Amino acid sequence: MSIPMQNERYTYADYCTWDDNERWELIEGIPYAMSPAPSWIHQRVSSRLHGVLFNFLSGKPCEVFHAPFDVRLNADDEDDTVVQPDLVVICDNSKLGGTGCTGTPDMVVEILSPSTARHDRMVKFRLYQQYSVKEYWIVDPDTKIVQACLLSGGLYVVNMYGDTDSAPVHVLPGCEISLKDVFEL
Repeated sequence: MSIPMQNERYTYADYCTWDDNERWELIEGIPYAMSPAPSWIHQRVSSRLHGVLFNFLSGKPCEVFHAPFDVRLNADDEDDTVVQPDLVVICDNSKLGGTGCTGTPDMVVEILSPSTARHDRMVKFRLYQQYSVKEYWIVDPDTKIVQACLLSGGLYVVNMYGDTDSAPVHVLPGCEISLKDVFEL
């Protein structure tokens, strides 16, 4: 099967049969086509964040991974939700296998693109909160703002950071990211 039908509901097993040349996410059984390759600015921000997290985590039990990387949020249940965040931090290696993560990662980072901003801010915000992702960063390269969403009592509390701030990564005690270095052109 190369292209899923938008009015059908699917599972991870279906997702695995789709054309490898096309990128999809599956949210509650509904397929969402992913945008073509992101802009160079998006890629630069992603690379810089990945580099900082990778270096910080060297020799520690947590790991950072970048897209494409399948995150199966409800694999033990309906297995109808697979997302591909820009970056994920996973501290439980038993969740790793195949093409990604089975279960909830500790941290997710989505870097906004014009075509994904609404989806990342609304659909994925709700989804990550529902599946108890402890920390969700929404990174906007255009405004140079990071919304760090921290799970508290089952709901996200949002902290905003600008390009001159250092943003703490709460799931990784001692990790602070200089956003000037991330956003600098």
